[in-house]
Amino acid sequence: MNEPAAELSLEDLLEKLNDGDPAAAEEVFVRYEPYLRLLVRRQLTTSLRAKFDSQDIVQSVWVDLLHGFRESGWRFTDAAHLRAFLTKVTRNRLIDRSRRRANQAETPMAQGHGAEGPLAEQASPSEEAQATDLWDQLLDLCPPVHHAILQLKRQGCGLAEIAQETGLHPSSVRRILYDLARRLALRGK
Repeated sequence: MNEPAAELSLEDLLEKLNDGDPAAAEEVFVRYEPYLRLLVRRQLTTSLRAKFDSQDIVQSVWVDLLHGFRESGWRFTDAAHLRAFLTKVTRNRLIDRSRRRANQAETPMAQGHGAEGPLAEQASPSEEAQATDLWDQLLDLCPPVHHAILQLKRQGCGLAEIAQETGLHPSSVRRILYDLARRLALRGK
């Protein structure tokens, strides 16, 4: 009779996961989920904790991981590599969600009005206050020379357009924005 997955070592579970065993995938998730949720919560400021559920972020990472195992043939040599990968993917997912949230909060009002009238969903006063607070934090975290980049990003400009307006290379704009997001995440610790 097969040994229950709960009694297997992480290395044995990883081997079964690499072989496509769904029960092993579930057990690995159960074992890593508390660690990854803690990782997400530590990266969030108090104000961002109300906007993001750590469990949602971890579950979305896990869906991608399962897809990667099934469709892309991802394999990990040992549990340490899997943990490092999960940590990196979870941090990147949180940064991505934070950026999307910030971009949604920073959509210029002029884009919401036109021939079709105002937007159906308008931000509540508390959401507007949170967006203003986030904007102020972003401005405080970056040097004044980068404020133009933030203003353009807030207006909905893409990297190429910001690069053209500022005279910077698109990868420099990306690096500046990434560094700013990282500093914002670190500030919340």
